[in-house]
Amino acid sequence: QGRLVESGGGLVQPGGSLTLSCAASGLTFSKFVMMWYRQAAGKEREFVAGIPDVGGSPQLVDSVKGRFTISRDNAKNTVYLEMDNLKPEDTAIYYCHAQHRGTLTIHYWGQGTQVTVSL
Repeated sequence: QGRLVESGGGLVQPGGSLTLSCAASGLTFSKFVMMWYRQAAGKEREFVAGIPDVGGSPQLVDSVKGRFTISRDNAKNTVYLEMDNLKPEDTAIYYCHAQHRGTLTIHYWGQGTQVTVSL
């Protein structure tokens, strides 16, 4: 059974930076597309960034392009989300999601980590 554990959230001032980590266990990490989603209070969960298992280019939602970077280290079974120039509208719970590239029914969610951007 796959498990994802996020870390790195916290309180940061506007313009600041945070790096989120998502450590995976119980799954063959290299066979999963890894993604970050976020959910702000009172809003639906939205896709933020994704990175393929092999090949391809990372994808980012327009609102974070130029500020966020997604990367993965298959040797450490970990995906990262580097967030720079944070804005108050980035405040949300950030979730890690693993999607098996061959079987859509095999996917996992982390428990989420809170990111708050405020003075």
